[in-house]
Amino acid sequence: MASPIVNKGESDNTIETNPVVVVQGVGQLGRGFLREIGSMFWFLVNTTAETMDNVRRGRAPFRASSFFRHTERAGVGSVPLVAMVSFFLGLTMALLTGYQLERFGTERLVPGLVAIAFTRELGPLLTGIMLAARIGAAFTAELGTMEVSEEVEAIEAMGISPLRFLVAPRLLALFSLMPCLAVISSVAAIVATGLISSAYFNIAFVYFTDLVLGSLLIRDIITGIIKSFLFGLLIGAIACYRGLSVKGGAAGVGTSTTSSVVTAITAVIAFDTVFNVVYVVFFP
Repeated sequence: MASPIVNKGESDNTIETNPVVVVQGVGQLGRGFLREIGSMFWFLVNTTAETMDNVRRGRAPFRASSFFRHTERAGVGSVPLVAMVSFFLGLTMALLTGYQLERFGTERLVPGLVAIAFTRELGPLLTGIMLAARIGAAFTAELGTMEVSEEVEAIEAMGISPLRFLVAPRLLALFSLMPCLAVISSVAAIVATGLISSAYFNIAFVYFTDLVLGSLLIRDIITGIIKSFLFGLLIGAIACYRGLSVKGGAAGVGTSTTSSVVTAITAVIAFDTVFNVVYVVFFP
């Protein structure tokens, strides 16, 4: 009897059903995940420690021109994109919620609904996602190219710390500019909501302003600002860590850039979810 012919490619793609092997695979993934988190944490700690050490000595940790250049890229350069996306999303949200609430005669709730949603949640979240895709990818590609071309080693050979010289200004730029961009996102969405409310729901601008100010609380604004600071720090740390961890030449730069964007966006959304859960539980 002839033995059956087994396609080698098909045999390699079979799903492992051995429980021990499956558990080992899950364990390896979990260990790799925890190792990445630990490495990124110490990367951030070492960057902060080296920067503060120079400050305590009375020396500038990095060049001011470098900080302002990254600030301009991350902040001023991102304003049109953040404002445009938030404006159109505010239009869409106001239309969709307004038409539904109009059936019950409660369309006057639209201004407060959009204002609270963007101030507390959507403003920082959208800004974080856009900066992760725009600035985080750029930082990773820049540092990855420097790592591959051995420029980072040359900086170390001159006695300059790459963490202080390359990473610190980028981290500080994102950390400082994220709240400003989140405010711009919220303002753009509220302006779009005002236009829709006036054009479709006959809500005068003065009345619209009163509804927005009457709905927003101080803690809503503070919550959005705190999220923005943390999102900026998270995106900057992931982007710079991936950039300085590049291996494998030009292909490695592309892989690390893609991984940086995906990881940063996922981390921002996951952190936002955890923050909301903790906030609702402890500060109802």
